[in-house]
Amino acid sequence: MLLVLAALGLGGGAWAADGPSLARIKATGVVVMGYRPASLPFSYLDDRLKPIGYSIELCDRVIAALKLQLKLPELETKRIAVSSATRMPLVANGTLDMECGITTHTAERARSQAFSITTFVTETKLMSRRADAFQALADLRGKSVVSTIGTTSIQHLHAVNEQQDLGIRLIAGLDDPEAFHLLQTGRARAFMMDDVLLRSLQAQVSGGEGYVISDRALTVEPYAIGLNRDDPAFKRMVDEVLAGLYRSGEIQQIYKRWFESPIPPKGINLRMPMSEAFKRVIANPTDTPDPAFYR
Repeated sequence: MLLVLAALGLGGGAWAADGPSLARIKATGVVVMGYRPASLPFSYLDDRLKPIGYSIELCDRVIAALKLQLKLPELETKRIAVSSATRMPLVANGTLDMECGITTHTAERARSQAFSITTFVTETKLMSRRADAFQALADLRGKSVVSTIGTTSIQHLHAVNEQQDLGIRLIAGLDDPEAFHLLQTGRARAFMMDDVLLRSLQAQVSGGEGYVISDRALTVEPYAIGLNRDDPAFKRMVDEVLAGLYRSGEIQQIYKRWFESPIPPKGINLRMPMSEAFKRVIANPTDTPDPAFYR
C-alpha cells in the first residue's frame, strides 16, 4: 500500500485515462464535495455558513487543478453536509466525488471506498474532568464513556470493553459536539475521540481548562480524503495534487494556517505543531492504513 512519488508517477504531465468520476464531472460541470458542519479546524461552517477548514482547503486545491486540467473554469462545486454516519455510504454509492472531513483510513473501510494519500495523523485519547484525569480505559471500569457514532473511536472502545470485561457503559453521541456535551453535563465520565478534535472542542468552550486530555495514546489515526473505490484514475489525480503540495513545501503554510494560527470565526489558535508522523508522510507520501507505519 505504500505510495512513494515514483510509484504514483507524479509530476509527469497529464493524468491517466478518465474514470467514471472525471467523466461525470466533465459531463455535468459539477464536482460534489462532502463536508462536516462542526469539525473545526478540518471542516466546519464559518459565520456566513460557508464550509471552511484544513480538509476543505486541500479539496479546494484539487478542484482548482480539475478546472485547469479539464479546461472547465466555470466548474461548479456542490457541497453536501455529511455526518460520521452518512459520510462513507455517500462516497460508496457515488453521491460524493470527495469526502473532505475527518475520516480515518482503515483496511476495513478500504473495502468499500478508496482513500487519498494521508493528509493528517492523530491519536485517540480520553478527555475527562480535571478532577478525574483518566489516563486509560482500565481506569473507567464500570463507568460511562461517550464517543461518536460511526467512528473508529467507538469501535475501539467497544472492542476493548468486551476483551477486558471492563463493564463500561458506552454512550454514542450523534456528533462530536453532542458527545462533548454529554461529558459536560455529567452523563459520561470520559469522552474518547481523536486528540486534535478533543483539543478543538476544549478550545471552543468557556471553562475548557476544567477538562484534561490523557497523555497516553490509545490508537493511531491516519486521515485521508474519501474517494470512489472503483475510480483509480481519479484517486491518482487527487494524490498527485496533494503530493505536489507536500513536495513544494506549501503544505507547511496550509498546516500553519489551520493549526498554529488564529482561525475564523472566533480566532481560536490550537497551537498544535506538526507531528513527527505527519512530517514523515510529507517526506514520503503514503496511503497505507497500517497504524504501525505512523508510530
